[in-house]
Parts: sequence; C-alpha cells; structure tokens
Amino acid sequence: MTGETGTARRPQAQPSTEAARLPRQRDSSAVAQLRLLVAVGTDKHPFDRLVDWLAQWHTQAAGPIGLTVQHGHTRAPQVPGAVAFLGHDALQQAMSDAHLVVCHGGPATILEARRHGHLPIVVPRDPTRGEHVDNHQLLFARRLGAAGLVALCETREALHDALAAGVADPSRYAVAADPQAHEAQRAAVARVGQIIDDLVARSTPRPPRWRAWSRPRPGTEEIR
Repeated sequence: MTGETGTARRPQAQPSTEAARLPRQRDSSAVAQLRLLVAVGTDKHPFDRLVDWLAQWHTQAAGPIGLTVQHGHTRAPQVPGAVAFLGHDALQQAMSDAHLVVCHGGPATILEARRHGHLPIVVPRDPTRGEHVDNHQLLFARRLGAAGLVALCETREALHDALAAGVADPSRYAVAADPQAHEAQRAAVARVGQIIDDLVARSTPRPPRWRAWSRPRPGTEEIR
C-alpha cells in the first residue's frame, strides 16, 4: 500500500528519527551540481506527460544535474535516477537534499516540499487526460499558484522555463523551512482535504431543482 507522496507505507510502522528531523534552510549559494527531485506520487493513473516533459528538458539542460525521478505507476523515463517508489525516509532525505522539487498536485507532496524549504514547481494531474479520477489537483494547485505558494506549470513551456530559472538561481524556489510543520502536518492535511472537498463541490454541476413540464397523455388529468 502506498501514499500520495510516493512513499511506500508499512503497516504499524513506528515514527523514525530520520523523518522527525527538522528541515534545513535552502542554500542559495552557487552549487557544484544541482539536485532535482521529481515526484509524481503513487496514484495508479500514469502521469506520462510530466515525465516526458522532464525527459525532454533533461536532454538539453546545461550543467551537471543530479536527478531523482519518482515515477510511480508511470513508465520509467529514460533519464538517470529513475525509481518507481521511495520509502518514507528516502523521500524525506531526497527532499532535504534537493535544490529544486517538481511534483504533481497532491496536497501531501506539496506540504512536504514546503516543509523542507521548497517552493515546489507543480504540474497538476488532469483528469481529461486520464491522469486522475477528478479535477481536485487542478483546482487546488491553481488556488495555491494564485496565492504564490507554488510555482504552477500547466504547459511544457512553463515547466521548462521554471526549470531553467531554477538551474540559473535555485534560490528563486526556496522558502523558509518550517520546523513546526511536522507537528502541524495532520491538522494541515485535514484542512487541505476540506478545501479540496469545497472546491470539488463548487465545480460539480448540480442537477436542476425544476423538472420539465410535459403535456398530459390523453385520458389522464393534469395534476397541479
């Protein structure tokens, strides 16, 4: 059984000291090798669009790039560092070590990235492309993008531009790491779930409360 962030879940697992460590602040100084984490989560729907855009960018990226690409149920991209799933501790370490994080629009993944001091570059899954069962990722990511809490990328060009800007200056996608976020995560996830429920409810057309009037059949009386 797996979780939304790309973490493999183990039943009755005890909290590890590794997962509980405080996130470090992002280093805005020049780096010898930029480390990029891409996480698509563990939803059973493939997310070929994101990994294809990433692979296309990687072929022309300048400078040394250390990749970790958690591709889940999506076919493995032809790039170094591709792995289907990461254990919880491995994912936490990858987020802590990365200079840039690209992820799907899963609320848990976004919260974890920000907890580790990242402004995540987010490509939300689109249900019209068979990438999810509903549009909650689109609604949620657009809301966070408008608030400046994520770097929203809904096109290949937007993603490539964001990556180019991040390689040139990783500090563009750094935020203050929040040491208290680990303790507050359950409450935040619950709040995020409520926001998603509200957004999906508002976007779902409601059936009309009126019914079409029909002419009564011969031999029957119209009831008013």
